[in-house]
Amino acid sequence: MSVMPMPSAPGSGGAALSPSSSSLKGAQLAAVSRMLALNSDADSGGASAADDSYNLSSGTASTAGSSAIVQQWKILIYDTACRSIISPLLSVSQLRNRGVTLHLLLHSEREPIPDVPAVYFVEPTRENLARIAQDCAKGLYARSHLNFVRKLDRGLMEEFARLVVQSPPSPRPALQSIASVHDQYLDYVCLERNLFSLNKKDSYVTYNSHNVTEQGIEDAMNQIAYGLFSVVASQGQVPVIRCPRGGAPEMVARKLNRMIAEHPTLIRGKGLTGTTLQSHHRPLLVILDRNADLITPIQHASTYQALIDDVLDHSANRVIFTVKPTPDGGRSAKAVKKRYDLDADDDPFYSRHKFNPFPEAIESNGAELQDVTTRESEIRSKTTDGGKAAAAVAVVVAPEGSSATELATAVDSLPALLERKKQLEVHTSILQAVMNEVATRDVPQFYELESALSTGSYRNDLAKAKSEVLGLVTDASKGNVHDKIRLLMVYALATAAKTADVDEVASSIRSSLESTAGSSGVDKETQAKLDMGLNALGYVKKLRSMQMIPTMTASEDFTTYESKGRGGGGGGDMLSSFMARASTQASGLLAKATDKVGTMLGKIHKQHATKVVENLCEFKPASEDEEFLYLDPKVKGDVDVVALRNMNRSPIRQVICFMIGGGCYGEYQNLQMAATDRRSISYGSTELVNPSVFLSQLGKLS
Repeated sequence: MSVMPMPSAPGSGGAALSPSSSSLKGAQLAAVSRMLALNSDADSGGASAADDSYNLSSGTASTAGSSAIVQQWKILIYDTACRSIISPLLSVSQLRNRGVTLHLLLHSEREPIPDVPAVYFVEPTRENLARIAQDCAKGLYARSHLNFVRKLDRGLMEEFARLVVQSPPSPRPALQSIASVHDQYLDYVCLERNLFSLNKKDSYVTYNSHNVTEQGIEDAMNQIAYGLFSVVASQGQVPVIRCPRGGAPEMVARKLNRMIAEHPTLIRGKGLTGTTLQSHHRPLLVILDRNADLITPIQHASTYQALIDDVLDHSANRVIFTVKPTPDGGRSAKAVKKRYDLDADDDPFYSRHKFNPFPEAIESNGAELQDVTTRESEIRSKTTDGGKAAAAVAVVVAPEGSSATELATAVDSLPALLERKKQLEVHTSILQAVMNEVATRDVPQFYELESALSTGSYRNDLAKAKSEVLGLVTDASKGNVHDKIRLLMVYALATAAKTADVDEVASSIRSSLESTAGSSGVDKETQAKLDMGLNALGYVKKLRSMQMIPTMTASEDFTTYESKGRGGGGGGDMLSSFMARASTQASGLLAKATDKVGTMLGKIHKQHATKVVENLCEFKPASEDEEFLYLDPKVKGDVDVVALRNMNRSPIRQVICFMIGGGCYGEYQNLQMAATDRRSISYGSTELVNPSVFLSQLGKLS
């Protein structure tokens, strides 16, 4: 078996990441492209930088031999974990550009293709290694290039070697099938340029359950540390690590600090392939605990991307929803399920508006769609056959001179214009689906009350807080059972309300649902959601009784969003123009939504993670900058933070904020409030969860 030396970071040779491709997703894409080029010095899979919207440089001039490797047809074999890593990075056509003709799951039934090499990309587990050894023994492929998503431990490597050597030599010795073995250090899923997840399911339950053993916690913390090491290795720069003292963050921080310090190449500031990456400003890695802020993943959101994740079926950049037929759709009209893949890096509209308040996204979508439609009509009207020639790329008869040139240019721009129109229409459909849920459930009312509770607006009037919460959760026309439970959870977490008052609100929710259901009783699905929500409440009450809920303080840190062309008359005027175009929506719902969605504009307060990152970046006295642990892999032992206060410290230009126990899109969006023109902020978590998933995890701990 030809075992190649362990690389210093993802990949075992090949393209160095160019300085202009500084995003985490760009770095991961570069490593995956090298892997698919059989870890050669070929450029990024034979695809241009424009193909993937990332500027990837080969680092060395491509030779004829390396180009041949890129264009060589190959098969990609991955497990489910590594499929999740590949999916947000490369489409099927982009894989084909890199020579991948077929991509199959490791544990599926696969036919022999003995004249084609295979690239394996899997987790280094005993089960996976046994299956690979079996493939080699059968001679399924010409040569096998084995790539493990994280470090292959020596014990497993020796066990795998024994399996391969002891395999029967039919049709040839299994050892001859293995071309190379690589540790890739790519154990994270990058969904956007600055958003990643470790995909550790039930991560909050894993280290908060009373049933977990010490070894279980140790294993979980090791997995998180390995994942973060992959992130650091991809970027090729040694970070300064800050975290609160004690608990999971310190365990992970110390493990990660040791991994980096003991890595001979990375600690010397080398990049992905041993190339030195010079930087005067080292990244800041902030590791936080979900327990410090349980409100953020529960409360309702007001921004476009966060609402998609909240009210629609959204996972791994794919959104699924059902469009119901309109009343005048006729007997044959049926509900249609729609699926769209969203790419915040390549989709201009989504990139600009994903963090904007929902009404602003609606307004911008309508304005941009109208502008594109107008320009399309103008181009088509200039053609001699009513516009069909332009669409069919036919010959356009035009006057001589400059007008002919202008017309030809306009017609040439039509395909790009139509593509943009198609993207905008996709967002129109998604916006309508979100608006349907928002209006039906009165989401803005829950959002406003939860925001008031979490920012301390009722801290001196708990009676009024209870009254407001009771009024909303007992109104049968507002919200579903999850909305009501989430408001109750925020009430319990954000205020010093008595346990008896919390229990009274919970009982009122149950009574209201039973009263609305009448003699037929509460349906099974609603009852299951209620029971799950009340179990989650039971866990929160337990934390309250042990005084393990962080004290909420009044927040005066706000960002105010103002819509263009809007006065002080609320959201109705802005929304009306969009409603007129949304012909697929029921007219009654449109009128209802017009009155409700506009209230989602206004102040957005800074959440816990945002304030922590801001304090650390600005070296704010008497803040987390003095309280948090300071670890530097280049320095032995803990760094004395007090001594640093008397020193000149370099400004922080790059931040990675990582949340142990689950993160959410609302928190990702809120963190951008601490970003500036000269400071970028990436966000990662053990997993990305929507409010329903996080509630279910809390319910498992009661």
